[in-house]
Amino acid sequence: MVSGQNRTFLFLQGPHGPFFDRLGRMLRAAGADVWRVGFNAGDAAFWRDCASFIAFQAPVADWNDRFRRIVAERNITDIVLYGDTRRIHAEAVGIARELGLMVHVFEEGYLRPYWVTYERGGSNGNSELMNLSIPEMQKTLANVELDIPEAPAHWGDMRQHVFYGALYHGHLLLRNRPYRNFEPHRAMSVAQEFRLYLRRLLLMPAIWADRVIATYRIKTGGFPYYLALLQLEHDSSFQNHSPFSSMTEFLDLVIGGFAHGAPGHHHMVFKAHPLEDGRVNLRGEIKRLSVLHGVGDRIHYVRGGKLAQLLDHARGAVTVNSTAAQQVLWRGLPLKVFGEAVYAKPEFVSTQTLPEFFARPARPDSRAYRDYRHFLLETSQIAGGFYSARGRRQLLRQVVDMMLAPEDPYEALRIGTAGPRQQLRVVK
Repeated sequence: MVSGQNRTFLFLQGPHGPFFDRLGRMLRAAGADVWRVGFNAGDAAFWRDCASFIAFQAPVADWNDRFRRIVAERNITDIVLYGDTRRIHAEAVGIARELGLMVHVFEEGYLRPYWVTYERGGSNGNSELMNLSIPEMQKTLANVELDIPEAPAHWGDMRQHVFYGALYHGHLLLRNRPYRNFEPHRAMSVAQEFRLYLRRLLLMPAIWADRVIATYRIKTGGFPYYLALLQLEHDSSFQNHSPFSSMTEFLDLVIGGFAHGAPGHHHMVFKAHPLEDGRVNLRGEIKRLSVLHGVGDRIHYVRGGKLAQLLDHARGAVTVNSTAAQQVLWRGLPLKVFGEAVYAKPEFVSTQTLPEFFARPARPDSRAYRDYRHFLLETSQIAGGFYSARGRRQLLRQVVDMMLAPEDPYEALRIGTAGPRQQLRVVK
């Protein structure tokens, strides 16, 4: 029987919105004790049980000692967090491992948008997937049957994501006086973050129109093209698991490689991340670099939107380590990756130089990728989402039992104790 008895969960920072609050309440219903550490007014606003809320208002330099005291005083057995690379999380994970605590890590889905990621110990470049080979996955899958859903065609709950981001930063801007020592894990101030989220909400119609026009011109242009899948420069995967310190470095490398290797009639399309908020002038940098490399008339920029519309006609793609690359591989298109990524297996990604890739890209082993994707859907990818009410309901139906299980998702599948998975029905 799955039970939370004799388990005490300590929640750290989670995704914007009420997901962690709902998850904590369900763990209590399963018999576990639950606590939450809040580092700012935004954390406090989304946690309804004030009696279990622990406000951390000291300087971040005091966090390690405070975390150890909390663990000892409340007999913590498990910690729960969203993303494992921000300073307070990385330090907590290190201490948790030292003390033998179970570490539950949530992240955006490796197969987004209709799944989220749940792992033990670490995610992205710190995930156990980094150490698992395709043959090992295929061996585990030998006795598993699953009808694999089609690749999702759009992001999912984007409006809710932006709304909760703006609401969270609004609380930080207006109600954060008790947390005057709070240090954002990103370089921007709280006020700047809030203005960017608000601006994004207000400009959604204009961004949509710009995107539709750009996409139409590309789809009707009649030219072969490659896609560059851009990421947020402040994203943890880009900052901690890539060789670049800025997006400009990546843009310069890609445009230079395209200029030297691609046939003269080929074009290059740079697709922005759906949450790109303008803190980096991507359009301006792309225009400047394309002129510098002499390919200004063959470079295009699209502000977010549905990836499928562009992938359906692309010859291949390049990225640092975006999870959107999984849709590239699902379609059997060539892919060049520069950073650490859970899908960067030798069976899938090109080892060619950029000029060689743009001249004649090597295709991935699509059968091996299907096995890899099958393995993820049976283990760390859970149907649902953090931001919409429907997505949270779908996610909570499965994730609590997985958190209370003694084995992590990968080990549970290997030894045959994994429970049945509910795959989300994709409605287009």
